[in-house]
Amino acid sequence: MMFSESGPTPDAIGPLPPALSSMWRLCTLGHRHEPRLMIASFALSQLAALPDALLALWLALLGKGVLERNTGLMQGAALGLAVSAAATWFLRTVSTRVQRRFRDKVTIALESHVARLQASVATVAHQERPEYLDRLSMLRNQVFVLDHMYMSLFSTLGWILRLVVTMALLVSIHPAMILLAVFAIPTVLVSTWRPDVERIVQERGAQTQRLARHLFTLATTAPPGKEVRVTGIGERLVTERRAAWERWYGPVASVRWGSAFWQALAWAVFGLAYVGAIVFVSSGLAAPAGSVLLVLAAGARLSSYIGATVGEIGFLRGFWMDGSRRLAWLEDYAASVAAAGDLPAPASLRRGIRFDHVTFSYPGTSKVVLDDVSLTLPAGAVVAIVGENGAGKTTLVKLLAKMYEPSSGAIFVDDTPLARVSAAEWRARLAGAFQDFFRFEFRARQTVGLGDAPRLDDELAVVVAVDRAGAGDVVSKLQSGLDTQLGPTWPGGVELSFGQWQKLALARGFMRDAPLLLVLDEPTAALDAETEHALFERYAAAMKANGASGRITILVSHRFSTVRMADLIVVLDGARLVEVGTHDQLMAAGGQYSQLYGIQAAAYR
Repeated sequence: MMFSESGPTPDAIGPLPPALSSMWRLCTLGHRHEPRLMIASFALSQLAALPDALLALWLALLGKGVLERNTGLMQGAALGLAVSAAATWFLRTVSTRVQRRFRDKVTIALESHVARLQASVATVAHQERPEYLDRLSMLRNQVFVLDHMYMSLFSTLGWILRLVVTMALLVSIHPAMILLAVFAIPTVLVSTWRPDVERIVQERGAQTQRLARHLFTLATTAPPGKEVRVTGIGERLVTERRAAWERWYGPVASVRWGSAFWQALAWAVFGLAYVGAIVFVSSGLAAPAGSVLLVLAAGARLSSYIGATVGEIGFLRGFWMDGSRRLAWLEDYAASVAAAGDLPAPASLRRGIRFDHVTFSYPGTSKVVLDDVSLTLPAGAVVAIVGENGAGKTTLVKLLAKMYEPSSGAIFVDDTPLARVSAAEWRARLAGAFQDFFRFEFRARQTVGLGDAPRLDDELAVVVAVDRAGAGDVVSKLQSGLDTQLGPTWPGGVELSFGQWQKLALARGFMRDAPLLLVLDEPTAALDAETEHALFERYAAAMKANGASGRITILVSHRFSTVRMADLIVVLDGARLVEVGTHDQLMAAGGQYSQLYGIQAAAYR
């Protein structure tokens, strides 16, 4: 196999919240955003159920009037039938219009709510761990239609109201008719059990489904297009995608067939009870023709009402309620992560940032990425972090940015535990640029200005950031300068080279004037060594000249010509801290840094 799935099961992150409480929370959310439309949608759906449920009564009375040649009864029944039919049509039409408006408005609120929740989570575990991604990928599929849950709930209550009215009509003939409801219980039980069984199997195969979608994206989108064609793996991607889909669909189809058998059996039980009720009324009770007609009319509608109710309950539990449980889980998860930060970020650094026996393994794995690291980053210093790939450099940066919390040990900002500092406030005092930057396809001004959102449209601040990053040459080549739309998929948009995108990302990282911590995690890998060195030398000098707040600059780079300018150099190897010192100190020590520096210097000779 060219591609495979692996990783912990969804059980590693705990079960979803209870269904009913999750649905109630979703209803509360809808009411908070659109109270009047929600109440109107609910009321109209229930009002539309009443005249529809009375149709059986009017049909029975009409039949009785015909058999007894009672003109008054026939006319009254016909009028009742006409009024009920017209009222049902009118209320359904009005209800549909109101519900559509409610759905359109609440959809925007739901999508914004999910996006805000994911963006507000302090850590990035939910965007990197497979078991979290499985759960979130299903929520993303559901959120665009989660507004249907309200309509499904209102519709279910409407069908239940019809059932209650119909059963009251049947019981008026004989109390034994209540047994029809008893024989309908198996259909309800199966309808509530079936979605849970199918959902468990679908979630168990969510990674395989994600793989199938990923392979489809590889085969059909532009970014991997060149490599797909050069390597000739297009056909293999299609084959592997089909195989992944089959691995997901096979267990799902098997469970669906099994649950369908039990559902058919439950309906057979109810069907036999319905036939028995007709025989009982017509033969056992020797009831008048009107009662027999009422059983036929109401019983037939009871059958359709139960079918609609069971189907709606199954749909409600199988998709909409499941989506509400995932949304409730995301709300709880975001709240639990946010609850830890109860202290404000400091206004300045006096001593610096201290790692105290910090050990870290990514959640869901046993591999130690940082092992018992004790380190002090002095206030006002430019600190370089070096080491081979996989040594833990980027992980250390993620911990500093509170993307993760240490598995053991602690990080202190001066004397304050970083774990106690509000993530939002701490990140407001951070700035940074990263090797794996994102290409924001906005106007160039906004692409850079996003680095300090309150000054997004401040042209002077943007120009200063562009100058700091040495990205003036990129902006000068754009047809409309900072007003140029970036990204060829947009009208008038232009494509940039990787290096140009990287310079704009670096400018974005330089938007904030006075960050306490500036993180530069290999943000200039696409630039030549001389340009990178000049850029960081200029910025390091500016930081030292304005270091009253004790700002710390973290520089991660593989280029030792750039690293040597740092006040402090931290060397990581195999997840452990092996050396700390200035360039001259480490060269004199003759350790790993000295060896790596010598190897790279020889390559440039």
